[in-house]
Amino acid sequence: MTRGKKGLGLLMGLPIALALYLGFAPGAMAEEISIEMFTINNLWILVATFLVFTMHLGFASLEAGMTRAKNVVNILFKNVFIISMGILVYAIIGFSFMYPGEFGGVFGWAGLGLDPGPDGQTMAYDPGFTYYTDFIFQAMFAATAATIVSGAVAERIKLPSFMIFSTVYVATTYPIVGSWVWGGGWLDEMGFMDFAGSTLVHSAGGWAALAGVILLGPRLGKYVGGVIRPIEGHSMPLVTIGVFLLWLGWFGFNGGSVLTADPDEVSYVFVTTAIAAAAGIFGAMATSWTVQSKPDLTMTLNGALAGLVGITAGADVIPVFWSAVVGLIAGVIVVLAVLGFDRIGIDDPVGAISVHAICGVWGTLAVGIFGGGSFVTQLIGVGASGLTYFITAFIFFAILKATLGIRISETEENRGLDIDEHGMEAYGGFQIFTSK
Repeated sequence: MTRGKKGLGLLMGLPIALALYLGFAPGAMAEEISIEMFTINNLWILVATFLVFTMHLGFASLEAGMTRAKNVVNILFKNVFIISMGILVYAIIGFSFMYPGEFGGVFGWAGLGLDPGPDGQTMAYDPGFTYYTDFIFQAMFAATAATIVSGAVAERIKLPSFMIFSTVYVATTYPIVGSWVWGGGWLDEMGFMDFAGSTLVHSAGGWAALAGVILLGPRLGKYVGGVIRPIEGHSMPLVTIGVFLLWLGWFGFNGGSVLTADPDEVSYVFVTTAIAAAAGIFGAMATSWTVQSKPDLTMTLNGALAGLVGITAGADVIPVFWSAVVGLIAGVIVVLAVLGFDRIGIDDPVGAISVHAICGVWGTLAVGIFGGGSFVTQLIGVGASGLTYFITAFIFFAILKATLGIRISETEENRGLDIDEHGMEAYGGFQIFTSK
């Protein structure tokens, strides 16, 4: 028994011993942080990182389920590309744009690649964990912005064009606008508040998605003779699994954004996050049941995501009761937004624009209503970032449309992207494919 306890003690002491060996002594990082607290903080941010990583599986499942079987391989391929591209591009250029050091402006640059400083200890913006932990946590967020676009433009965009767009967007627009707040830029100096990214991550993807959808146009058969024809996804179980995976990952998304392992703060953020998601479900459920006469599962699931996006900007400052209100309203908004976009011919197969752009705006403004922030400052931040996201994405997509083209042919769309762009099927036997 004594030997077992001694072995456990040695195991528990390994992270601390390793940290001391590598030079992560309290004095090297920040005198007020003990080595034990530093190690715990660092470990929690890494745990949060792999929770956010699971969100990419959630997005892949959600998007695959909401599209037709003939396009599933294409959706999955894009999601695999996005996470790998996001990590690499963010390492090479994005992280330096987003955290340029002493800043206070609109555009800054800290140099090419990852540079922890001469002592290997330099923090991007927090002394409580290592530079590399900071990077990998933020890299998960960067990839998320491109994933949001993937679902909205599904089933009709050319794969190479999407890959080029997402790479350029993650390398430039996403981190530069992010630096305005998280990197100490001009919006941060104004007092703009976005705790974990209702605007800086979710709206970044949502407004880019809107630009792409406008330039692409709707899927074939979606709007015929002024009538909206639903194009149903092929797997509601996949959609449901995807949403629950996203909800799980959101605990890391928001909980990790506390940037410490402080038990009170992390617990509080977990609670506001969960309550907003639950309230979002009820808001969407009631609204869809009222407006559509029957309870729509996809609307209800999007209600959970709407609540999560809505609370992300203020999960640390909005009181628990009001987090339920934020989520409930987000759930109502997302249903009305999905139906509204459909009526004006904006074809978004997964509701990404409604969830991430519209509810991202609502959640960021809610900080100025319920979270103690300035509503005017929040409005300025939402407007400036939203316009920048939309305009730059529109320009990128327009250039691609004029050069490589962004829309697949009618024949390819009818046959499905899986066969024409990948030469394979997600589910064998659904189509006949003969190679030459």
